[in-house]
Amino acid sequence: MGEVLVAGELEIRPSEHLALARGRVLRLSLRELEVLTVLARQQGRIVGREDLYTQVWGSKLRPDDRSVDVYVHKLRTKLAGALPEWDFIHTHFGFGYRFAAELSQSFHTSATVR
Repeated sequence: MGEVLVAGELEIRPSEHLALARGRVLRLSLRELEVLTVLARQQGRIVGREDLYTQVWGSKLRPDDRSVDVYVHKLRTKLAGALPEWDFIHTHFGFGYRFAAELSQSFHTSATVR
């Protein structure tokens, strides 16, 4: 088995083209998995949109290209569907994205209200 990246209840196995949420397979496109893998490999650090684009798409980001944002949104939606109590991809406006498994604010709020 190759590299395994773990964050909270999420496991990413890049060499197997696989991401698991609580042991269940997440249905991700190849590009979504690549974005997730690049972010997870730099867990806890902010990755600039340009750097992320270069690493995943293999070319320079054009000023009007929103591909990174679109794929981050798709990933957030899929991750929230599978692991709603966790947030994994955090936006740092003007800088980029940071990958870190953190309990969701909405999960904290609903747990406190009960």
